Amino acid sequence: MQARLIDTCILKRYVSISVLAPFMTEIFWVEDQSHWIKKFSPVLINEDFDGKPNVLSIFHFAEAARQKIALTDKDSAPDVALLDARMNGNDQAGFSVSKALRKKWPKLPILYLSEHSGTEIERAALEQFAATDFIAKHQHNVEQVLCWRIKAVLRQQSIDTNLSATINVVNSGELTIDLNSWNVYWKGQRLMNPSNARRPLAPMPRKLLRELVDVSPRPLSAIQMAERLDLDLEKFSYASYRQHIKTLRRAFDAIEGGDASFTRQCSTGTGIVTFGDEGAYFWSPGKTK
Repeated sequence: MQARLIDTCILKRYVSISVLAPFMTEIFWVEDQSHWIKKFSPVLINEDFDGKPNVLSIFHFAEAARQKIALTDKDSAPDVALLDARMNGNDQAGFSVSKALRKKWPKLPILYLSEHSGTEIERAALEQFAATDFIAKHQHNVEQVLCWRIKAVLRQQSIDTNLSATINVVNSGELTIDLNSWNVYWKGQRLMNPSNARRPLAPMPRKLLRELVDVSPRPLSAIQMAERLDLDLEKFSYASYRQHIKTLRRAFDAIEGGDASFTRQCSTGTGIVTFGDEGAYFWSPGKTK
C-alpha cells in the first residue's frame, strides 16, 4: 500500500499528491508538539485502515487548520479528523478547529488525541463539541488503540452512508420523496416548479409535503406545521401555507397533463386535501393503480 505524508506548509505538494492518489483515506490531524507527530505519524501513514493509501495532513497551529478548512471545497471532506485539545497553552484551540470542521462537514468523525483524558477538557469535547471519541495519549499500546478507534469510525461511517443511500426514501401511494436529494416524484415523474418547468420545485413546498405525508392521515394546521418545521409563526401564516399548497397542487397538475385534474381530485378526498374550515390540510394517497 502506497502511503503519503502531506507537509501542510507546501501547498503545491498537496495538490500534486491529491491528483496522484484520488482514492485515499485522508486524515486531518492538528497537533502542536513535534514529538507526538514523530511518534504517531509512521503508524497513521502505514496502517491499513480500509485498503486505500493514507494521506496525513498535519497542522501545527489551530489558525492554519481553520484556514485550510475555509479554503477547502465542501465536497472534499477528509475521512476523519484527529485533534489535540490543548495547543500552545490554549485550552480552546482544538475546540475552535472542531467548530470549523462541524460547520463545514457536520457528519465528519472527529477524534481527540490528548494528554488531558479524565479532565474537564474531555468532558467538554464529548458533551459540548460532539466528539466521536477521546483517546488518551499516555496509555498502554496507544498506537494500537488509535488505529482501532479510527478503523471503527470509518467502518461505521461506511455503514451509515450505505444505509442512507438505500433506505432514506419515503413512499406513499404513487408518491416518492427521496430524502437524500429531496426530489419528489409522482407516478415516476419529478415534480417541478409549476411556473417554470425547467426549475425544481422550491424547498418549502417539498418540506410541507414531507410533513403531511409523515403524519397522514392526520391534518396539520398552519401553526402545527410551523412548529414541526421550527418556522417563525409571524412569517408563516395560513395565507403562506395555502399558497405553498396551491403551488404543490399545480406541480401535481402539470404531471397529470396540466388540466387541473389533481386539484379537482383533492376536493374529492384524495391528494392534498383541505380539512375543516380551510385551516388545515392532510395527505391522502388514494389507491395505487
